[in-house]
Amino acid sequence: MKNPIKYLSLIAAVTLSTYSYADATSAQQYVDMAKQVVAEASGETNVAFSLPTGPKAVQDKTVIFVASDLKNSGVAGVVKGFEEAAKAIGWNVRVLDGAGSVPSQSSAMKQALALQPDGIVVGGFTPNTMVPTLRKANQLGIKLVSWHATPNPGPIEDLFIETNITSSADDVARVSAMYAIAKSEGKANVVILTDGLYSIAVHKADVMKSYIEKCEGCSVLGYEDTPLANTSARIPQLTYSLVQKHGDKYNYTLAINDLYFDYMSPALRSAGKKKGDAPYNISAGDGSESAFERIRNGDFQVATVAEPLSLHGWQVIDEFNRLFQDQPISGYVTPVHLVTAENIHSNGGDQNLYDPENNYREYYSASWNGK
Repeated sequence: MKNPIKYLSLIAAVTLSTYSYADATSAQQYVDMAKQVVAEASGETNVAFSLPTGPKAVQDKTVIFVASDLKNSGVAGVVKGFEEAAKAIGWNVRVLDGAGSVPSQSSAMKQALALQPDGIVVGGFTPNTMVPTLRKANQLGIKLVSWHATPNPGPIEDLFIETNITSSADDVARVSAMYAIAKSEGKANVVILTDGLYSIAVHKADVMKSYIEKCEGCSVLGYEDTPLANTSARIPQLTYSLVQKHGDKYNYTLAINDLYFDYMSPALRSAGKKKGDAPYNISAGDGSESAFERIRNGDFQVATVAEPLSLHGWQVIDEFNRLFQDQPISGYVTPVHLVTAENIHSNGGDQNLYDPENNYREYYSASWNGK
């Protein structure tokens, strides 16, 4: 496996590493720092797209995308971009649904392996219980690329994965927490929702928790591990319980995915809450269509740190094209982008998605055609 090249965001990025809570010597300075992070994460992302030069398109390739759960809008968004890019490059692709459980995901991985494609995408789950299958794929010369398998971008050597495509989970979580701190003027009392099945989800939740705990006037009211696959059954009752337990003190929810809020918003209305009331819901990914609708309509959700799901799907195909020709991976990492009611009409927001206006489709297509 090749060593990764240095990871850089190649379009305008939020330089979150320049802000340190160690520099905030007072509660107000911490809030001011949060506001600055939020302002930069909310900015435009239409800077010209460019990557290290890659090879022309190789022909006659087949790639299978094993999705964690096609009911998850984030995964479905990546699949849509993946299929669009595959059509542009001229490859055969297939999608298998892991249906939100480890046994189903493992079965889908084995099915993909049996078909012996040129590449397999591990789409949205950590396959650490599937090492024999991954090892066999590696032995057969099948290239493995993942999306959101772990919190960090780049190769995952112990899982035989050539590169993991993701935004920085640390930055996504940090911006989400900072938005709650900034919007509340340092008085956010939050419930955090995560799914222990996914390492990236737990990591994001822990990072959000750490930033809230460093805010002098904020508190973490609850840390709830509830499966994404069972949101429709579990979230309504959990919502009622949280409102009953914490009352008006509960003013923010930080979740690792928009899917939770598909079922929380109706439950809050049933509990007597009205649009514009707390709790204000913030998602650390992925930017679903329903989330954009809620943000636009003021229906409890106020923000999502949306990822460019279609761009990630195109990047999956581009990384395979490089790997199939023994070229280095691109090293591209997308910067974080916070979507709120104030900026929702830019970067594809009118179509209920985050789609950077940086001509990435044209760039990839031209690169594959040797232009």
